[in-house]
Amino acid sequence: MDHAKTTPDWTHLRAFLSTAETGSLSAAARALCLTQPTLSRQVAALEDQLGVMLFERVGRRLDLTDAGRELLPHARDMGLAAERVALSASGQRSEISGQVRITASDITAAMFLPSVVATLRKIAPQLTIDVIASNDIQDLMRREADIAIRHQRPDQPDLVARLVLDAVGHFYAAKSYLDKRGRPTSRADLASHDWVSFGDANRMAEYLVAMDIPLTVDVFKSSSENGLVSWELARAGLGICPMDDYVAASAPDMEAVMHDDLHVTFPIWLVTHREIHTSPRIRLVYDLLAEAIAAR
Repeated sequence: MDHAKTTPDWTHLRAFLSTAETGSLSAAARALCLTQPTLSRQVAALEDQLGVMLFERVGRRLDLTDAGRELLPHARDMGLAAERVALSASGQRSEISGQVRITASDITAAMFLPSVVATLRKIAPQLTIDVIASNDIQDLMRREADIAIRHQRPDQPDLVARLVLDAVGHFYAAKSYLDKRGRPTSRADLASHDWVSFGDANRMAEYLVAMDIPLTVDVFKSSSENGLVSWELARAGLGICPMDDYVAASAPDMEAVMHDDLHVTFPIWLVTHREIHTSPRIRLVYDLLAEAIAAR
């Protein structure tokens, strides 16, 4: 058998992977900066080469066939490997130097970015990474930061935004608190517990009421504008608070309340200036951040 004819082309695999992850040809084409006909041809070429159908249309979506689902984890592995090779190679180029400023929320900056910065320093030792803990997207517009990790898509036309992950969180409380106050089994039970607010308590109360949690603002017995402080208040047994599951996984003293029935999802956007297309150092850091966030 001719190995060259049976080994899928990475360009075609990348088209398949993006289509599988976005669920549509148009979204995949935008993500890869291709025209939709070009991407469609690449997917069709991969199907022809493998001799199987990888997608079936269901309404306006493209769903994976059994063959597509079988191929997907292998394509992801190849994609990660290709990205690592490209990142390592580009990071060693002499012009990959200077400062890159990354802004993220206080929780993301403290709990996620240190390991990413350590990887960046290995890949591109000439880079200097400045981490700015802030919730203000205007940091980018004022050029106070180069790349932002945010939970809302910015609407400024001069920024490039990429949805990297839809993350999942739950409502957590210290096990010691739940042992003392009891474990709620319904949304109505939650109104009789103490809560820790992230920022403005009135806004958080409105958000929770919209989730059919019938509480009032007076249940928030402690709060902080700083997410890390709010989390530590909850860990001290002062009440229930929401948290990204990625962060909560490192706190064995915390327990998800009504884990199977109550959760939140939130997007993680990676945002930068349009100069990403002309700055090798910004491109390198942006791509590595995208890989690290998606790998969570």
